[in-house]
Amino acid sequence: MEAHGGYLCRFEDVDVSWLVQQGQLALEDEGLSASDVGLCVTLLPGGKVIRFAFDAPYTYGRTGARWYLTHQALAQRLSQQLRATVHAYVFDPDELEQVTSWGGGRKVGGERLRYEDVELPDDDDLTDEDESSFEKLKAKWPLGHLATVLGVSREELIRLPRQQTALLELSRPAPHAPLWRLFPAAFAGVSAGSKSQVAVRRRSA
Repeated sequence: MEAHGGYLCRFEDVDVSWLVQQGQLALEDEGLSASDVGLCVTLLPGGKVIRFAFDAPYTYGRTGARWYLTHQALAQRLSQQLRATVHAYVFDPDELEQVTSWGGGRKVGGERLRYEDVELPDDDDLTDEDESSFEKLKAKWPLGHLATVLGVSREELIRLPRQQTALLELSRPAPHAPLWRLFPAAFAGVSAGSKSQVAVRRRSA
């Protein structure tokens, strides 16, 4: 399992140009440049949950995943603009997992778990009953709890980087378009009326 991090929320249709602007401004908030940086947008199968993550040298690998422990400006901005809860998360399978929830531009919750603080079962002696109990235990860990809140499984969140992803360049303006158009296969068969029920935002910062 690879380490990764980013920002999660329920899917809400927004204007792609607006989203790019928010990514640019969030990097400015972090004291970073948007030059040569992209924004990865990943949709979970079923279209219920979406992930945002920066595509930059400092966001890859284990060190890159842990970057999101302290860099959460995009989660803060999106939670304020969308009036929705946005969760900054980190999954480092060698050490920890953390979730920090943002609502209305403010931290509204969060939890960190270090695996060294948990009594992990020995794989060699793991019975079916032990494995079932262990899965129930992991459902109470930060990512497991977040998965329950979002209506998906913990394993779906852990496998997130392998799902369909669109890359938006932050070094230049993006054309106006609804976000769902980046994932035509996921929304195939969904009527235009259903898609348009969620307002497309073109807000300023």
